[in-house]
Amino acid sequence: MAPRSFWKGYLKLSLVTCAVTMSPATSEAEKVRFRTLNAKTGNRVVSRYVDSVSGKPVKDDDQVKGYPRGEDDFVLLEDDDLDDVALESTRTIDIDMFVPADSIGWIWYDKPHYLAPADKVGQEAFSVIREAMAATGTVGIARLVLYRRERAVMLKPRGNGIVVWTLHYGDEVRDKDDYFGDLAPDKPQPALMKLVKRLIEERKTPWAPEMASDPVQERLLEIIAAKKKGRKRPARSKAKPAEQPDNVVNIMDALKRSLQAEKKGK
Repeated sequence: MAPRSFWKGYLKLSLVTCAVTMSPATSEAEKVRFRTLNAKTGNRVVSRYVDSVSGKPVKDDDQVKGYPRGEDDFVLLEDDDLDDVALESTRTIDIDMFVPADSIGWIWYDKPHYLAPADKVGQEAFSVIREAMAATGTVGIARLVLYRRERAVMLKPRGNGIVVWTLHYGDEVRDKDDYFGDLAPDKPQPALMKLVKRLIEERKTPWAPEMASDPVQERLLEIIAAKKKGRKRPARSKAKPAEQPDNVVNIMDALKRSLQAEKKGK
């Protein structure tokens, strides 16, 4: 049974339209979450907005958005002001343009979502848009209101469906030259490259989701399960102290010793 969609609308390319559903491609539903409690009473602690000067609670109707223009000086924005800048349609993914799939760097990718046709009637229109993008090596660019904000989104064919990636805003992506610009573009010695390639081959293994497992989450679940049964929390296995890296100046010697260590480990 497919998970429930969190968004329903239409995919549109010129005069071609089809009903679609969209769901987040990732989830944090299984993450351990805590509530803040009063240790003395065991009751939940609730949070609320209070006036920073008077300390009195502020009613929902009295809360407004404010853009700072100076110390304790704000431009107030009402709900009507915010509605004026929203897209006219929040339920249509209207593909404005197409760009080469490899022209958008990974750093622009934000959140992935699975897009699928909502019914059999729209499957043909959906599949022809998807297959045309795949055949031309392009991705679609559109704008959409998601998570209460207008976002640029990228539509990328994947298997029998389409992945909709929200894209970072332009002012969120930092210029790599600010960090890498001073690094020398020196080419390593061929002998060093050969040894590093051997080291990579020694450690190469197929990707598996378990490689991205969360050991802290697993440990928390163990502790919670033990406390539910009234037992003491399981003893934590003492980790071996991390070996301090040798201050090796000769890279060639370090690589040779690394390869020897890999062979011994196997």
